[in-house]
Formats: sequence, structure tokens, C-alpha cells
Amino acid sequence: MIVGIEGTLERKDPTFVHINVNGLIYEVHVSINSSNSIQESKVKLFVTQVIREDANLLFGFMDLNEKKMFDTVLKINGVGPKVGLAICSTFTPSTFAKVVSAKDVSMLKRVPGIGPKAASRILVELADFIVDGNEEEGHSGALGEAVMALESLGFKKDAIQKALHGASGDTSTLVKVGLKKLQRL
Repeated sequence: MIVGIEGTLERKDPTFVHINVNGLIYEVHVSINSSNSIQESKVKLFVTQVIREDANLLFGFMDLNEKKMFDTVLKINGVGPKVGLAICSTFTPSTFAKVVSAKDVSMLKRVPGIGPKAASRILVELADFIVDGNEEEGHSGALGEAVMALESLGFKKDAIQKALHGASGDTSTLVKVGLKKLQRL
């Protein structure tokens, strides 16, 4: 899996860039925010690779929090890479966190491709969206990783939230606590 790309900028459009990596040119889809941040010909992007039956796509981000936001919204049923990139183009990660915490459906409906039902579903599923950079960065990072690990094992997000409520520690400790509590639920 490709998680980053570094090379020379060959072409820049508002929604994608072509990056030359030692003679191999990659097309990387970017948000408008990331596209505006690219100022030099030497580029380094954080990448999410999406492999589908008919395509192998790269989505690049200048900011790691923007990549995390994109990865988070992709996990929501009905939100694909196109809508995820539209969300990243419309909001910065901190603004998006404020929209989610305020449960502001009208702001979320401004994103192209998101109607009232999709906006409501996104807000419900992202009720715990946290942007790194606050005081509890280590704790929220470990908690987020534990939630993702338990989700990958097939547990439902609401059950995971109940199981990890009030728990603290590093990622492995939180996963162990979560597994013990989820066995009882």
C-alpha cells in the first residue's frame, strides 16, 4: 500500500497533480486546500490508496490531519472518495471538527454531493471526530487507534464507544479493555 509520495511536480490542476518519481509519473487526486498549499516543484504528499475493481487511485494531502479526515469519512457507508475529497476541499480539519461537534447539518449540506440524509448520517457516525493537535493528542490518538482496531474486528462503533467509555492507556491496553467489555455485551 502506498502511504506517501515524494517527487517533482509535472502538472498541477485544482483537483489532481502529476508527480514525477524517478521517471515514473503518478496522478494523485488532491483537495482544493492541498492544491492551494503546493507552492514548490518538489512535492511530498501523504497518500491514501484506493483500489477498486476498475481503478487504482491515489489521494494526496499536504496535511496529515486532512488525510486522517479523508480516511475517517471514507469509512461511512455511502461516502466514497469523490465525496470525501469534496469534504476535504470544503472544510479544513479543524473547521470540520467544529461542524461535527455542533451537528450543523446546513453547513455539511454545502458540500457537493451531500444531501440532508447523507449529512445527518455523517454527523451521527462522526459524533466523536477529534482533530490531533489538542492537549490530549496522545490519548485521543490511542483511543482512535483502538476504536479502528476494534472496528476492523467487526464490532459496531456504538458498542465500542460504550466499552471504551472512561478507559485510558495506550492502544494495546485500550484494545484489551474493549475486547473484555465487548465479550460481555
